[in-house]
Amino acid sequence: MVFRKLKAAFGAGVEVDTVLQNSNVRPGELLRGQVNFRSTSSDYKVEGIFIDFTAVVEVESGDNEYKTTYSFLRHQVAGPFHLAAGAAHSSPFEIPVPWETPISAIAGQPLRGMQLGVSTELALAGALDKGDLDPLFVNPLPAQDYVLRALDGMGFRFKKADLERGTLHGSQMPFFQEIEYYAGPEYGRHFNELELTFIAGPNAMDVILEADKRGAFGGSHDTYSRFTVRYTDNPAQADQALRGGLQAMAQKRGWF
Repeated sequence: MVFRKLKAAFGAGVEVDTVLQNSNVRPGELLRGQVNFRSTSSDYKVEGIFIDFTAVVEVESGDNEYKTTYSFLRHQVAGPFHLAAGAAHSSPFEIPVPWETPISAIAGQPLRGMQLGVSTELALAGALDKGDLDPLFVNPLPAQDYVLRALDGMGFRFKKADLERGTLHGSQMPFFQEIEYYAGPEYGRHFNELELTFIAGPNAMDVILEADKRGAFGGSHDTYSRFTVRYTDNPAQADQALRGGLQAMAQKRGWF
């Protein structure tokens, strides 16, 4: 299925049209598409055409917070080559989606708070020109879906998701995703909200939980738990690991 066409005039008389074949992908899968390009007026020496995976990330600086874009994968799909005036070319591509790519959709529906996509970049005569961001819907891996469904089953309610600048232990990314929930009834008396982060690899993933404790003695305190879910685990095993992680946080703070 054609996702949508990105039509951008890259200046200097070169037009580029990128078509994605699969709009919904998972980490580890191949993103397939085709870049069509042509010169409208002159001959050009094209140094390269690239597909750039881009995410909008929140950055905290002192008391201020702002959003910026991060490129986390740049893949060359064509070039260098000579593009003659009026000539048209097409370059198909297959790009492995990085395992740590954040989730931006669940069941094909956009995840609120996430801005993730790909853009097409042209290197021409020593200059770079980048097209608009083409949204990319990255769905959960089965193991990630098991954990998300287990939270739903415990009554946790989705609040929002975002990307934060920083590199966590075991991660190669310059940012990490936080999927935020309101606490379910079983844990609601102990903390207000839960933040969930996945660090996925080819065979297993780490799950990081962060909960804010109500100020029983004044103030508010965060506590953490980290555990591993293998891709060979079934939903019951993922549910058990999640409950173990939540209970580990409870024991650290003496909630139970």
